[in-house]
This record gives sequence, structure tokens and C-alpha cells, in this order.
Amino acid sequence: MKKFILTGVLAISSLFASAQTIADARNVGIGQTVTVKGVAGNGSELGNIRYLQDGTAAIPAFGSNLSSVQRGDSITATGVLFDFSGLLEISPTSSFVNHGAVGAPTPQLVPLASINEALEAQLVRVDNVTFVQTGNFATGNSTVQITDGTTTLDVRINGSTVIDGTAIPTGPLTIIGLVGQFNANYQLVPRDLNDIFPYVAPAREINVKMGGLTVLNNGTYVIGTTAATTITIENTGSQTLTISGTTLSGTNASDFNTTYTTGTVSALGNQTFTLNFAPTGTGSRTATLSLANNDSDENPYVITLSAVGTDNLATEPTSNPTGLTFPLIKAYTLGGQYNAGVNAEKYVVLWKTGSAVTGVPTDGSTYKRGDVIGDAKVAYIGSGMSFTPRHVIANQNLHFAVYAFNGPDGFENYKTTSPATGNVTTQGQQIGNYYAGINSNATSFLSDLSALINPHNFISYFNYKTTMMNQFEIRDTTAGQSFVVCSYSGERKVFNDPFDWTATGYSREHTYSHSWMPTFPADNPELKEYNDQHNLYPTNLQNANTPRSNLPMDIIVGTPVFSYLDCAVGYNSSNQMCFTPRAENRGNAARAIFYMATCYNGQSGNNWQIPTNQSQAILKAWHYADLPDNYEIARNEFIYSLQNNRNPYVDSIDFVCHVNFSNMTYDACQVGLQEKLESNFSIFPVPANNKVYAQINGLNITSYQVVDAQGRVIAESNAIDVPVLELTANQFKSGMYILAVGTAFGTVQQSFIIE
Repeated sequence: MKKFILTGVLAISSLFASAQTIADARNVGIGQTVTVKGVAGNGSELGNIRYLQDGTAAIPAFGSNLSSVQRGDSITATGVLFDFSGLLEISPTSSFVNHGAVGAPTPQLVPLASINEALEAQLVRVDNVTFVQTGNFATGNSTVQITDGTTTLDVRINGSTVIDGTAIPTGPLTIIGLVGQFNANYQLVPRDLNDIFPYVAPAREINVKMGGLTVLNNGTYVIGTTAATTITIENTGSQTLTISGTTLSGTNASDFNTTYTTGTVSALGNQTFTLNFAPTGTGSRTATLSLANNDSDENPYVITLSAVGTDNLATEPTSNPTGLTFPLIKAYTLGGQYNAGVNAEKYVVLWKTGSAVTGVPTDGSTYKRGDVIGDAKVAYIGSGMSFTPRHVIANQNLHFAVYAFNGPDGFENYKTTSPATGNVTTQGQQIGNYYAGINSNATSFLSDLSALINPHNFISYFNYKTTMMNQFEIRDTTAGQSFVVCSYSGERKVFNDPFDWTATGYSREHTYSHSWMPTFPADNPELKEYNDQHNLYPTNLQNANTPRSNLPMDIIVGTPVFSYLDCAVGYNSSNQMCFTPRAENRGNAARAIFYMATCYNGQSGNNWQIPTNQSQAILKAWHYADLPDNYEIARNEFIYSLQNNRNPYVDSIDFVCHVNFSNMTYDACQVGLQEKLESNFSIFPVPANNKVYAQINGLNITSYQVVDAQGRVIAESNAIDVPVLELTANQFKSGMYILAVGTAFGTVQQSFIIE
């Protein structure tokens, strides 16, 4: 009935020095590659997942290549960190080495109330619990509950075990299982019928509470500045528990005292005493409390005490981290890493766009991911030495500063001088030779394009949360909360992690409507066109997805019949009911529809022309007016990494000109991108005597140059990103000038006059 990890497993963690500890790996950012060593807590009974545990923590590894790994095997595994509905995994596991059997980990004995993130993926044991349900476990996968009379916890029964379909045991039970998580709920995952058996009360079983909370053996309790803390020793055994000695040791043991030394605790009884704290100095104050006792497997019971001195702050780190680098740089994600600070426990990573971070954390302040510190936001906070910020998009110049700190919440002491700093620019489009052999002037262009982007990887509709949401769409806001943007309305929905469709009232919207598909219904079984992630966007279910239904997209004439923020339902100029998304989504929506029509056209003989009530003219107009921005470029790159295919209409503005989407035929269009840039470029007023404005409809200006009639450069900048360029006319003499502006899709120029 141990409440600690078997020491034999601790020894295993030192065998392979090249790997990270699992605790370190769990602090690395999502999307980064880690290598860990540990012992498998399960074998094939749970499918292709293996829960690996070392002396520091545990983590599941997922991959079909792990099928030969048995319970108790010691392995070194390499793979990418992945969030699967709240469960942190190494998925996929790209490689592993099996070092042979060393014996399965011994489960920790824990109360139900202590099962949380700190125990995720570890093998644990709970005693004296009962199932809430009766009868038989369902066949296949199911979730039931257990209770100890105070706390209730989910138990996940996997159809791959022999537990499903059997009778649910009654009466007090002991259950062994791996700690899983699904959304906000932690779970116990038993491996086979041997993990569930009748509870037999031990002779003596010690449990210690401080301040009313259970502190596991070898755990840490934060005293802070509390002068007196109540400690309760519980005995859940059937015989008297004897405490034969109470000792305080460690660096600052003299700051703590208690009059309790020895005593007895009757069966199912408890005994209470007080721990006093009176600091004799400043900074961090630590000690170890040991309770010698006659519990056969938890003697002594050891608790680390963490407190602070008379200045109410922990000890400041000696130095900040160094060597900030960025080993992972994509259009949709990046990963940073740094060398540890000296005498530092934790780190806070700040980031901002465009210029160096000047924000500095304040001592005694507790920050969470997303909080604002000066001119920057918190990208990461924790004990790890690597990080992955959330919602990275393309072509961004991002600046970072990393500060070290010590101390528990409310007592933090930050090293505020000489942080580790660095900056990086995220990638843009990474097209490469993807379209090699595609000729938009060839009559076979449409069929060639369809063959290029289909077939592609199949990703289930139900995995959209673990791919697009958790790894791309979800963004940070203050106080550690998150938000997601409704693509149609622009609503910013704030929620507490992990993301859940039902709790947020959101859904995965098919931009090319499901009912438009020639294969409708395409969801049972799922077809690729139903779950294609190029076509799916997060939307508010009741106020955006449902009102849109399968309506065509168009401009509403007159008063809408329904509106929510920046989207609406109403009638178009032909008196047809239609849906208008927010301006920022119109080009995105058009390109998603064009993609679907192209990707699946001709599959099984089906023609994927858009419905007759959906105007291709308005979609093409939206396509040119709302050109792909950095968000959409990043999204296209991320989906390419998942599905192994791209949306051609994000990559090439001109491709849509060559397709008639009303009948899916080739169109020998001769209008190029330069002509479109020129037709959408305007300078006003002309002539000007105060301000000069320039814009390209739907496209940001990233640079400009003003040249006078003699060809001299009068003004220029290569470091802007604005929808409207504003120049002060009084910086120029009267006369004619040429203004050339740069964009992500080329350069265009036009003359203007200053009076």
C-alpha cells in the first residue's frame, strides 16, 4: 500500500543518460520532440498506448510501433508532445528502444481526491471504493464512476481489455489503474480484471493531512508565512498505529518546531497536532518533517516543508537563464529553449510582436499564461527549459525574454536583470515544388489539381479538437484562461482549459455545407470529404452555425432577419435567403468552398459544382477582396502537416480564375495577379495638401517608397504592416511623385500630386 514510486523504478531512470526525465519532458511545449526513458505500466491490453513511468513522473506514448512492448519493459522513446483531449502524450512515437523487462511499477496508494494533473499517467491504487453503477460493464468502451463516500471519480473501461461486458463488482473494492484524462475529467484506467478486487483493510495505514489536505509521502507542503499549521495523522488500518518519533531536519529546521514526538492512533482514528513556524532570516526557508511509525511500507512518512522568511519572499535566483534558441520554427508554431539559471526553480517567458520585450515581472506577483506584464504577455510559466507559445501565425517577428524565479504562489522572487532574450521570425508559405507540373494554362488544369490534392491523409472529424483546436486555434487570454474565435461572427469565447465543444457551445462548421456534398450523408461512416480540415472552422453553434445552416453565402440587401455580432442572415439582391460572414472570413470561406469543389470533383463519378443558388461571382469577389492573411497562411501550412495536402487557392491567388465552379470546368482566364493588384490600388485625395492615403482593398501594405520626378527616393520604409498607408503631405514639396507599395503578393505603383 505504498504512496510512493518503487525505488527500483528510480534506479531505472539513471540507466540512459541521453534521455530527459519524464518530469522535464512534461514541461516541454506541445509540438516539440522529446526523448524519455521509463517502464511501461501496461502492455497490449490498452491498444497502441504505453504509459511510461520513471522516478519523476509518467507520460503515455502512442504509436503502432509500440505493439511489442510488454508491461514491465524498460524503453527509451522519442516522439512529439501532443495534447489528446487533455491527456499529454508522446504521439506519434517516432522511435523507441526496448531495453528488456525490469518489472512493472508498483502502484501508489492515493485518496480519490488526490488524483489530479500531478499524478497523470502514473499507476495508482485506490482503496475502499465502490462503483456507483450496478449490473454489467457495457460492451466496448465505457465510463463508469467510483466513490469513497466523499469524492467521485470516472473509471474508463476499455473495450480492448477483458473487463468490458463483465459484471460490475459490488461492495468495497481496491482498484489499480493508470491515471488518464478526458477533457476536464481525470480517469482511472484499469488494465484487466486483476486490477479490481475486494478491499481488505490493512493492519495499519498512515495518511497525513496538513491544513486539511492530504500530503502524500515524499510530497511537499507550502507553509508560506503561516505561523501555525494543523497536522492530522490518520490511521485507516484495523490495528493501532504507533508514531515512534517526530523529527525536523534540513537547512532551516530551527525555524520550525512542534511539541509532538510520539503517540498512537487507534484503528480508523486520527490524532492532531500543530507545526509552528517562526523564521529567523529572509528568503526561502526549508525543512523536512519525518514521522517514524509502524506502517509496514511507509516508515518514515516524509514531508518537505516550503516557507519564506521575514521579507515575505523566496530567495532570488543567482542568475537568469542563458542561450535562448529556437530549434522549431514553422508558420504555425515555434519552440524555444534555454539553459537553466543558477539556483532557479522556475521560469516565466514573455513575448511580444515587432520589438524587444521591456516588461519586467514584479516580486510577489503570481502570473499565469496569457497575463500581461508591461508590454508583453506570458507565453509560458513553469520549471521546464523549453516552451511553445500558443497560436503562432505566419510571418511574425516575435521577441522573447525569459526570467528565472523562486518561490510558491504569492512569494515569488524574480531575477529581473539580464534575462535571456531573443527574437525569431516565423515562416511564411512553404510551397516548395508542390505544384511542379501544374500548368494553369493547360486544359487539364482542374483535373491535374484535383489529382494533386486528393488522396490525402484521413483525420477523423472527432479528432478536430486535438488537432486544429488544441494545436492551432486556441489562444491565451489573462488569468490562465483561453479563448477561441468564431470564424463567422468574430466572437471571442473565453473558457477554462481544456476546450470542450459542449461547454463552450461551439461546433465544427462545414463551410462547404455537408448537405451540398454529392455524397450526403457522408458521416456514417465518415468519408474524407466530411472531416476534411481545410473545410472545417470553429463557430458558435446556436448563433452562427445553426443560422447559417446550408444557406448560400452572399451580401444581404436591406435589414437582416437575424444577426449576431459580425454575421447575419437575410435576403440578397435576388430575394434569396443567404448568410453573410464577417469580412475577415469571407475570403477564407470562399477558398474553403473552392478547395472542396476541386479536391473531390470526379471522385466516384461525382460532380462537385457549387449549388445553383450559390453565386460563384460573389465568392470570387470575396477571394480577391480578402486575400490570404498570415492566419490563413499558417492554417494552410498546419493542415498540410496533418493531411499532407494544401489548399491551392490559398497558395495561388490566380488559380480561381481558371475554374468555373458552377459546372467544374476549365476557364482559360487571362487576368493575372498584377492586374488585380493594380485595379484594387488607390491613392487619395488627389491632389493632396495635408494627408496622403493609400490602400489595396483587402491586403496589407508591408513597405513603401516615394520617388520624385528626378528619380530620387524621398521617403521609404520596409517595416510596416498596415491596411491603409498614411503619409504627411507637408514633408514633400509641390509636384508629382511615384508611390510604390509592397505586399505579400507583389508590388504596385501609382503617381500622386502634392499641391
